[in-house]
Amino acid sequence: MAIDGQTMAEPGLAVPRVGFGHDVSLPSRLVRGACPSLASPMQTGDGLLVRLRPSTSGLTPSQFRQLAQAAARHGNGLLEITARGNLQLRGLSRETMPGLEADIARAGITPEIGLTIETPPLSGLDPAEIADARAMAARLREALAQLPVPLRLAPKLTIVIETGGLLSLDKVTADIRLMATPMADGKPQWRISVGGTRWTAVPISVASDEQTPAIVLDLLKTLDGLGARARGRDLAASRPVLAEHAAVSSAEQTTPCVGLHRLAPDAMVLGLRLAFGQIHAAELITFLDIAETQGVHEIRTAPDHALLLLGTSAGTMEKLQMRAADFGFWIDADTPASHIATCAGAGGCASASYRTKELAARAVDWLPDLLDGSIVLHLSGCPKGCAHPGASAIAVVGLPTGFGLVAGDKASAAPVAVVDEMTLERTLRRLADRVAGAKAAGESVGECLTRLGSDPIVAALRQE
Repeated sequence: MAIDGQTMAEPGLAVPRVGFGHDVSLPSRLVRGACPSLASPMQTGDGLLVRLRPSTSGLTPSQFRQLAQAAARHGNGLLEITARGNLQLRGLSRETMPGLEADIARAGITPEIGLTIETPPLSGLDPAEIADARAMAARLREALAQLPVPLRLAPKLTIVIETGGLLSLDKVTADIRLMATPMADGKPQWRISVGGTRWTAVPISVASDEQTPAIVLDLLKTLDGLGARARGRDLAASRPVLAEHAAVSSAEQTTPCVGLHRLAPDAMVLGLRLAFGQIHAAELITFLDIAETQGVHEIRTAPDHALLLLGTSAGTMEKLQMRAADFGFWIDADTPASHIATCAGAGGCASASYRTKELAARAVDWLPDLLDGSIVLHLSGCPKGCAHPGASAIAVVGLPTGFGLVAGDKASAAPVAVVDEMTLERTLRRLADRVAGAKAAGESVGECLTRLGSDPIVAALRQE
């Protein structure tokens, strides 16, 4: 079957072919482009896709329920939360888009437009926050709005504002990253970095609360001058690094969004993860009805495909957590399947050549010991690698010739082997067995793979 010229898998996972050393340079139509929005939906394998960023920090259960009803009425009923915490609706069409827009407006949901500025999921509620990230975001938007001519910026350019607290955006890649640090006068100071996560971004400036918006605006103007495709990494190449400010240690642990979190004696947060980032409207609506009767008054989205439910007593939220599992939510941050990154896959994306979520469900049974949380198994329907843009320990990439196996690199890298569907399970199991046999006592899978180096991994994937 072919959609938009891209070979798609019939029921099953992929077309069979075996070999390695194939050329997998990306055709121009597979290059990752602009973000889909309500104003500019994206055509995918199951219709139009809309990404929705509400202008408010959260939605009421009633608003979320109306959104789910709109997803079922105007699309195929599938709702997603992305790895960055954005809402997506699938299976829409040109004919149903006006109705969707009307329903969203009727629910009192105003989509955020313009430059993407991401704030911590509990911003404004977390007593441990150094500053209110939403206030800084509002000041940045105001500064942009006052420009006489809009800036030409890359469609996916993102500013991340970190203010400390319980749940962070440490793992979220930013073009410009602001990290608040406390000062004696009570006002925050901001460490400004470019081009990466909390651990990999390049620090270029430290500024007062008053100075920071002007500095960020200057960086955005520089990007505008570099062209409409310029990103934070281009700034990193042209700005001096703050040598006097030590790099943030990658050993620091972040609190997972999934689980129970206490904000105050009478304020609890329940974090739930959508299974492989997706849920059907019917299941979500039923669960929301239960949640509202249990005292949930606000719902926020969060990174790692998570929903945050704000409620009251710990006992009530614990009961709700158990009920959530009945609706397919993952309630444990250590669920092995949560360490698999999957895109929409065939049927959901015209570029994908296999059904990623079906393979993920099988891989959980194949590789229980490999998915210990120290590595990411990336199942990408094509070489774009949308679900996990960075490097992963192992990536299974959909190709017209089968499954490309990439080790320690991005999905777009040249695979060390290409296998068919029948060979894939055997190959991955062989790698898992090799790691299990080589692991030292107390060693994680990630630590073991690092110690072994690439040669044994490549050998296992190539059936050597």
